[in-house]
Amino acid sequence: QVHVTESGGGSVQFGGSLQLSCTASGNRVHIVRMGWYRQAPGKERELVAQHTDNSVPVNTDDVKGRFSISRDTGKNKMSLQMSRLKPEDTAAYYCYARAVDLMSARANDYWGQGSKVTVAS
Repeated sequence: QVHVTESGGGSVQFGGSLQLSCTASGNRVHIVRMGWYRQAPGKERELVAQHTDNSVPVNTDDVKGRFSISRDTGKNKMSLQMSRLKPEDTAAYYCYARAVDLMSARANDYWGQGSKVTVAS
């Protein structure tokens, strides 16, 4: 079992900045990927950014140049620095971790509780 906890988020004016943080913890697993999804009211959940072991972080086109993801693989921590925020960035942001069980080699995704981000125009 892997626990994913988030912190951060909140409300900000157009053009402002916010940071989200996430920590994944579990026994007998290796976290191979961590990332952020978001879901706006009435819309499907969409990928924002993710980082996989031994690769460079990936940001979606909507947030390139505005959002930055960083990950401490040793501590299974990740942060999402969001700048130049727009009202369309308003959503619940969810952290996830893909963990590989060291015994079975089976991979599963685990999700945080969600952090609300509201950007006023």
